[in-house]
Amino acid sequence: MTSEAAAPPFSHAMTDATPGKKIYRHSIAARTTHWLWTLAMLVLVMSGLQIFNAAPYLDASDKSNPARRVLAFDAQDGPKPAGYTIVFGHRFTTTHLFGYTDDGMGAETARAFPGWLTLPGPQSLADGRRWHLFFAWALFIAWVAYLISAAIRGTLRELVIRPSDFPKLLPMQLYYFRLRKEPPPHGTYNPLQKLAYTVVLFGMFPLLMITGLTLSPAVDAALPWLTSLFGGRQFARTWHFTLMVLLIGYFGTHLALVVTTGIWNNIRSMITGWYVLGKHDGVGP
Repeated sequence: MTSEAAAPPFSHAMTDATPGKKIYRHSIAARTTHWLWTLAMLVLVMSGLQIFNAAPYLDASDKSNPARRVLAFDAQDGPKPAGYTIVFGHRFTTTHLFGYTDDGMGAETARAFPGWLTLPGPQSLADGRRWHLFFAWALFIAWVAYLISAAIRGTLRELVIRPSDFPKLLPMQLYYFRLRKEPPPHGTYNPLQKLAYTVVLFGMFPLLMITGLTLSPAVDAALPWLTSLFGGRQFARTWHFTLMVLLIGYFGTHLALVVTTGIWNNIRSMITGWYVLGKHDGVGP
């Protein structure tokens, strides 16, 4: 049996960062919750777009107000049907993609997002809400389980950005852009990763869940102050949608880095837990 295989979980914090060395980086809890919230986010986005199709607009207002509309989708029926996306009053023709698009049943109709992007595909507000609510709970459970597990194992501190990390943010960005040969010294996660994880885990995820709660009529009735905190139901809806877009951007960047920094090594580590250190990888905080 090799020394790596015999090493206890997260023993990498006590080892050197020799390139090519295999370390146990991700625990079972971390891997399980990672894949659970990956699935949950995918379903939440698709079911959320299904729900959005029932009222395809966003207003920066406490109530529905066309004068303060920031995003809307519209369609023109007739011999030449057309779909439109309207952003801050500027109209763009987006026929066959947004506005007038795939209805999920092999034809096209007036709807904001196409059937291949929504869950379910055909328009069904009730089913979209069922999918959304179930996987919202799945995301919440995965988030809580991950934080508790990381706190118990003492690895949560490796994810949180510290004041000493801020001067390293620009050098790390320059390294990613190939304008610097080596990254600044770092532990398991580099300063940009820690900034992203801190913002997502302790900012965006909680806000996403709270703004989602304010859109529930039952929660709005029981805790009207919570809805007011976000500027009213329509404003909360706008915040919720914006957070979704930002998270999609985060996950897109995350996937791009997974691919460019060693797709097989990264995916294998998130399946088995074992990661092979690269030239500039760190092993501890």
